[in-house]
Amino acid sequence: MRNHPKIPNLKLYNCLLISIQWELDDQTALHFQEDLLNKIHETGANGVVIDLTSVDMIDSFIAKVLGDVITMSKLMGAKVVLTGIQPAVAVTLIELGISLEEIQTALDLEQGLETLKRELGE
Repeated sequence: MRNHPKIPNLKLYNCLLISIQWELDDQTALHFQEDLLNKIHETGANGVVIDLTSVDMIDSFIAKVLGDVITMSKLMGAKVVLTGIQPAVAVTLIELGISLEEIQTALDLEQGLETLKRELGE
């Protein structure tokens, strides 16, 4: 069994910052999903910023996992902001019908944090 890299997450106040630094394979994406949900549960975080700046392309499975992560995070009471979405990733998400209407997005991590703070009424 291959060892899958852990995607780093940083707790800042009541928020989690996740920066995905490489293209995700299916197993890493599933581990990321589980780790993030556990971290929300453990920390009581009410906001999550997922930075995708380093991700140039995603396939249908990764797009579905990302959509699921957002929905599951919301179910657990955490608002999600996606940052740094590359053009090819945006096209893939829309072509696959991954619903992001209610999801806040921002160009970069700094704007993502500001957006999240507004969303949380801070």
